[in-house]
Amino acid sequence: MTDPSPSMQRISQLASHLTKTHPKTFLRNFTSKMASNNSNIHLYTVGTPNGIKVSILLEELGLPYKVTPISFSKNEQKEPWFLEINPNGRIPALTDTLPDGTPINLFESGSIMQYLVDRYDTEHKVSYPRGSKEGYEVNNWLHWQMGGLGPMQGQANHFFRYAPEKIQYGIDRYQNETRRLYSVMERQLEKGDYLVGDRATIADFACWGWVAAHHWAGVSLDEFPKLEAWLHRLLERPGVEKGRHVPSPHTAFDMKNKSEEELEKEAEKSKAWVQAGMKADAKK
Repeated sequence: MTDPSPSMQRISQLASHLTKTHPKTFLRNFTSKMASNNSNIHLYTVGTPNGIKVSILLEELGLPYKVTPISFSKNEQKEPWFLEINPNGRIPALTDTLPDGTPINLFESGSIMQYLVDRYDTEHKVSYPRGSKEGYEVNNWLHWQMGGLGPMQGQANHFFRYAPEKIQYGIDRYQNETRRLYSVMERQLEKGDYLVGDRATIADFACWGWVAAHHWAGVSLDEFPKLEAWLHRLLERPGVEKGRHVPSPHTAFDMKNKSEEELEKEAEKSKAWVQAGMKADAKK
């Protein structure tokens, strides 16, 4: 009998570590009841706009998967076992096993989404055939979200909610850029119900969580009726509804019913670990 390969030894060590150090987390892990293809998917995530992209897609595809919630307050995304999966120390991350039995680690939400549709969406339920016009257009919008909407709205969140002091220039810059990006989506959605073609795709799912969190960034959808209609159109999909609540209840829509004072109190809960994480990163 041959010795296990180094990669399989690392996977075994990782599983042993998680079982010993995260027993409660393992008990919370679940496998989707809907089986499709021969997958071994394990998602490591938090219920943020970036995190729920992947769980929404997994539910849309009906794939079985396990979930490990990551605690930002405990800085779990920086622990050695997690850095073995994603060296960048960010969520979401995903592990799977390739058809030849080789384990694979995936990180960056856009990369994960492309992997999942390339491998598992063989009927193109939420994608288009590779090499098609629509397929390339989906990539346009996916990269647009990864390089524009997410980072810019994320900065709006930071300066509006988490910065240790209110810097109006930063707030105005990133809220205005978020509005501009919303206007880009608004114009695109004048052409149809979805960002590309006749179906919801990973382009839509990648953007959805960010638009859902517009109120947290201090941006209104009142001037974007097509975008708001798109937001609620996708919410009617069972996969979106189920996936948005992984690994914890999705509360973005509750924000609109809270006073600014209540929202400030919510932000205070996260400010400490946001600032601590920035200081820790600055030392590296």
